[in-house]
Amino acid sequence: MNPVLVAVIERLMDDVGDKIAVDVPMGALTTYRVGGRAAAMVVVDDHETLSAVAAAVAGTGIPVMTLGRGSNMLVADRGFDGLVVHMAGDYAAINVVDETIVIAGAAAKLPVVARTTVGYGLTGFEWAVGVPGSIGGAVRMNAGGHGADMREALLDADIVDFAAGERRIVPAEELHLSYRHSALRTDELVVGCRLSLSPGDERKGKAEMAEIVQWRRDNQPGGQNAGSVFTNPDGDSAGRLIDTAGGKGLRVGSAEVSEKHANFIQADEGGSAADVLQVMIEVRTLVEYAHGVVLQPETHLVGFTDDEVPWSS
Repeated sequence: MNPVLVAVIERLMDDVGDKIAVDVPMGALTTYRVGGRAAAMVVVDDHETLSAVAAAVAGTGIPVMTLGRGSNMLVADRGFDGLVVHMAGDYAAINVVDETIVIAGAAAKLPVVARTTVGYGLTGFEWAVGVPGSIGGAVRMNAGGHGADMREALLDADIVDFAAGERRIVPAEELHLSYRHSALRTDELVVGCRLSLSPGDERKGKAEMAEIVQWRRDNQPGGQNAGSVFTNPDGDSAGRLIDTAGGKGLRVGSAEVSEKHANFIQADEGGSAADVLQVMIEVRTLVEYAHGVVLQPETHLVGFTDDEVPWSS
């Protein structure tokens, strides 16, 4: 293990006690439920722990990744040789202030934010009711669905820069949000954000959310997957391209393209991340050959080498 990482872990053991653990299995913490172990993981559930982690990591250059609900992520079977920061506790809070402004912590679950805001008579976040992620990840990747995304409501984000050891409020326009992308680096942690919503009708909002949930049940698979694997090309959908290229049901070892929705990959119980990645690679090749379209991954890959991932360069 990197000696600098060892020193950071030892410091955090002194500073935060049992909130940090070493050699942590990551599979059970992701929705694919595959993958190896992290060198260490710290649970950040209050301001004191966040400050301790920021101070310990600042300027060290150690690999750091943020973990929310573990969706949209594939961890390599070899694991992650760095520090995982898992937001929880106080950072799951959701508060409505100034009538239409919502302050949500990084650990707040998107469906809970959607239902809470509708319950306050607000509209503009109903789309998130079926997204199995948290606010931190949603800001980082500009999550969206059903014709909307984070940039439509985001005012600003509370960010910790681990490289500099600084915490600051970043206006939404400085995040340069685009389709499933932001300008945030991997060593920048989303602590929370402010959303600007609009007055709405609670009954109408609940009905819209019920329709979204039902649509997802009817059209998307459950089980061990991480949601959409590839982003949609302009004017088309990755699911359609994969389906018409004959990709449904394509299997490599313990991973298979879903028969229900072609832009989902299902992992078997006890499966491997290597198999999931290989299905991604083969599907991408299949679509390029059939349609001349190069699909771009939406799934965040952790712990893989450039040699293993053809599109990493």
